[in-house]
Amino acid sequence: MRKVLAGALIISACALAGCGSSREARKSNPAPCPNIIVLSDAARAIEFDGEQTLENVAYSAEITNVSLACRYFTDKPINAEIRVDLAFGRGPKGEARQHEFTYFVAVTRRDSEVIAKEEFSIPVKFDAKSDTARVREKIDKIVIPRANAKTSGTNFEVIVGLSLTREQAVFNRSGQSLKFPDMK
Repeated sequence: MRKVLAGALIISACALAGCGSSREARKSNPAPCPNIIVLSDAARAIEFDGEQTLENVAYSAEITNVSLACRYFTDKPINAEIRVDLAFGRGPKGEARQHEFTYFVAVTRRDSEVIAKEEFSIPVKFDAKSDTARVREKIDKIVIPRANAKTSGTNFEVIVGLSLTREQAVFNRSGQSLKFPDMK
């Protein structure tokens, strides 16, 4: 047990040393990561074939989880990576076993303007046994410029959402909800 504890302390000490934990580094680099947010109006997408009813659902998508890790030192940019977990469904009107979905990642100044935005396509294949699928996307190179060494990651936000049509956005904002069954 002591060997494990000693090993953990050594690993912790090395990790702290590698992160620039000196007093000077902590003053010039507060090092919190930007907030990562799923845009609530764009967290789900439902594609209908006809009227907006359950029996007319062709495909659906939902962002189920997001996470962000980052690192930055002195006056260097913030290097971040994100993981986006998504769940997809094929409804009664979804004829094809493969469908392409799109989501976006945007970097903003906190509560302000968009600095950068990029869209990503996900081709999803539904196997013969299931009309649902889960995908974990990893984007490992997001670079956020900073004005100087005192500019903290908390000055920025990373926003994730599904790319929606106008009709999908109106449906989401209407408060209506159609979710596919839990996939455990």
